Amino acid sequence: KIPPSDQKEHWRRYIYLWIYYAVFEELNMKDLGRASQVYEACLSVIPHKKFSFAKIWVYAAKLYIRRKDLTTARKLMGKAIGLCGKEKIYTEYIEMELALGEIDRCRKLYEKYVTQMPYNCKAWCRYADLEKSVGESERCRAIYELAISREILDMPDMLWKGYIDFEIEEGESEKARELYNRLLDRTGHVKVWISYAQFEGSEIGKGSTTSRSIFEKAYNLLKEDGLKEERVLLLDAWRVFEKAKGDDSLITKVEAKMPRRIKKKRMRVDDNGQELGWEEVFDYHFPDDNDAASSNLKLLDMAAKWKKEQAQEEDE
Repeated sequence: KIPPSDQKEHWRRYIYLWIYYAVFEELNMKDLGRASQVYEACLSVIPHKKFSFAKIWVYAAKLYIRRKDLTTARKLMGKAIGLCGKEKIYTEYIEMELALGEIDRCRKLYEKYVTQMPYNCKAWCRYADLEKSVGESERCRAIYELAISREILDMPDMLWKGYIDFEIEEGESEKARELYNRLLDRTGHVKVWISYAQFEGSEIGKGSTTSRSIFEKAYNLLKEDGLKEERVLLLDAWRVFEKAKGDDSLITKVEAKMPRRIKKKRMRVDDNGQELGWEEVFDYHFPDDNDAASSNLKLLDMAAKWKKEQAQEEDE
């Protein structure tokens, strides 16, 4: 008896009853044919136009493989793509074909995968990794180029990182450098600047001098945009870099840029403008910031120093 409603949540326990039944037939009764019939019966009652269950398709196909019926397993997974079309169907089908050494079939599946889900960066990266694993560098590069040209991507940072790492592994420093510059044209994220500087300081890069110029350029741009926390992240990475590549004078130069962390109070306000009370927040003041806050901080430092001297005089 099928569940009375069309809500997927109500079908989950029902589906597991079918799975337990099929497993019982296969493991306890040693009747693989009967187990396949159970899976087929289960698939026949699921309203696939409303929802489906990828695990049933996968379990049924894997049972056919255990029965050494590869043709039926492939037909079933192909049908699953049409009726279900979930990511798990693609990944399991590709994994199955890859285990059989069917690279061309994997390529066709990846083409369908990225056509159906062009925003899916994991799909693009897996497709590129497949080509890289079989030594097809140009195919891999073409896939990455096609992927980054998409306007809508769910995890573009993963895609760009994979592409850059691929070029670095290939020893293509100029191509990697070009990718960093293309990425920085799209986003000025501090992590991209840090990665770019670290790349230039590596064996494949132009050297420490170029890295320092990138750190300096990034610092100035972040300063212009008023991004204080990002400047702190950059300075931390820059200091680590100088400790590994530079000398004491270069380390001191970076540390001279490090900000002072101060605690402030501000009024919390809700969406309607109502005051909710005071809260403590932290702010950063950089030595090279010539703003009013920095001037006030200097006055506070002078006042604290004067108060300390007065206390010492009274003790004497």
